Amino acid sequence: MLIDVHAHFYHDRTPRADWRERNASRLSAGAKIGITIHVASILGSWGRTSPTYFPSPADLPYGNDALLALQREHPDGIRGYVTVNPNYTAHARGEIVRCLRAGMIGIKLAASRRANDPLLDPICELAAEHGAPVLQHVWQHRRRDWPGQEASDAVELCALARRHPDVRFILAHIGGGGDWQHSLAALRAAANVYVDLSGSGADGGMLEGCVAAVGVERLLWGSDITMDTGWAKLRYLEHLLPPAELDLVRWKNAARIFPPGAFPSD
Repeated sequence: MLIDVHAHFYHDRTPRADWRERNASRLSAGAKIGITIHVASILGSWGRTSPTYFPSPADLPYGNDALLALQREHPDGIRGYVTVNPNYTAHARGEIVRCLRAGMIGIKLAASRRANDPLLDPICELAAEHGAPVLQHVWQHRRRDWPGQEASDAVELCALARRHPDVRFILAHIGGGGDWQHSLAALRAAANVYVDLSGSGADGGMLEGCVAAVGVERLLWGSDITMDTGWAKLRYLEHLLPPAELDLVRWKNAARIFPPGAFPSD
């Protein structure tokens, strides 16, 4: 089995006129790679009617509902993260409860608020209550503010993880840009933070560094939007790790941190 813990889809109110084709191409490419299940999110309207990283309370349910529809259409191949904007606390908590009850299995936090901000605490309280992991968008070693987002780095995510030791956090796309070595140094002692291997970066030594820093038990395979580098990393992992450890990264770690019954048992 192969679980992609970081996938994305589109809907009719996103900027892509070819949204149906792109959704279909992701599933087709995933089948060629060998992906069993895509654990995905939809970031509101992807910037069309509210900013991508600051989605509005109107755009969030539309995107979440579109993902629930895809999940119903592909019950064997798609699972969902409920995307929320923690700047709207009551709305975010309501969406989490609604979508988890409807069958989603995790929570997606983009770059709407810094990961160490107290506004994330009510989100994490629900995550602990429902046993749902939190996938946090992360910039690897943020050195300045970036337009259109409140980017977080691993140090800030680890601060949140210390406040909520019963929640499993996923640090998004270790290969998504920036100094991944800075992130790995911060993660060593954060036992409840897992590393998502996705992102377009495929630096020499990156995967070896991840194994050395946190061990194979805290690594999760994912592809994000750029699926070719996810495939390349998977092929490299096949040579780097023995079969039992490779299975941990391919799916067993994910099966352990998501709610029971989220995936097939074998």
